[in-house]
Amino acid sequence: MTAQHRQSILCPNCGKLINAGEPRCPYCGTRNPGSRWRSNPWTSGFKDPVRLVRTVIYINIGMYVISLLLNPTLTSLSMNPLTFLAPDSTSILLLGATGTVPIDRFHRWWSLLSANYLHGGILHIFFNMVAFKQLAPFIIREYGTYRMFIIYTVGGVLGFAVSYLAGVMFTIGASAAVCSLIGAALYYGKSRGGPYGQAIYRQVGGWVLALFLFGFLVPGINNWGHGGGILAGAFLGFLLGYQEKVRERLSHKTIAGICVILTVAVLCWAVISGIYYRLLA
Repeated sequence: MTAQHRQSILCPNCGKLINAGEPRCPYCGTRNPGSRWRSNPWTSGFKDPVRLVRTVIYINIGMYVISLLLNPTLTSLSMNPLTFLAPDSTSILLLGATGTVPIDRFHRWWSLLSANYLHGGILHIFFNMVAFKQLAPFIIREYGTYRMFIIYTVGGVLGFAVSYLAGVMFTIGASAAVCSLIGAALYYGKSRGGPYGQAIYRQVGGWVLALFLFGFLVPGINNWGHGGGILAGAFLGFLLGYQEKVRERLSHKTIAGICVILTVAVLCWAVISGIYYRLLA
């Protein structure tokens, strides 16, 4: 027996102790778990879910601060709580606001992703980040860190795609992505069933009702983005599965890695091009 076959390793997918020479993990079915190429950031896992949640929040805050720094006026210091510390429309357009105007006029399809990290005021980002911080740990527990990030990223993009198709001209905010987490929680509660699943479904369903009542009563709320995000999250929850149905697989980790790369690339491009056009062009 070779040294490789005698060596024990942790499966890069499920974390179980297995023989390095196994052609397939006996616990999760991952092929060739002992292959060296599997020891990379995408397969080793987001080891600290708390850090992942904080990182998403910090990126949102960072983009918000940049949007304020690109604002050449002091209109953001309005005493109106709804417009206090609000970046001007030019700044958020340059940093990747989405809608029919940015996409149809400037061909900024990438803004479907970047708009999820932009906010129109201190209250806007505060409520979105509080909602994310409350929802993300639940989705991580039931779906896993990789699937949570996939749902957040892809769900946000699909939510804004729906609002674009509905003709919304200009929109930003993490609410479409947060609503995709709500949609995934709705699907989980309905699919799991039982007392626990029913309780989750009823509680989250109450949030959805309150969200749409708020959206219809308060002007300027992108209900299309919210609704699209919820539907996208429910669909992604069905498509990806949750932990009780299937453990996170290498495919989930690969898709999450692609989401990370695209998010970093789009936001870096948004910041660099935004600074260039605002300050240098």
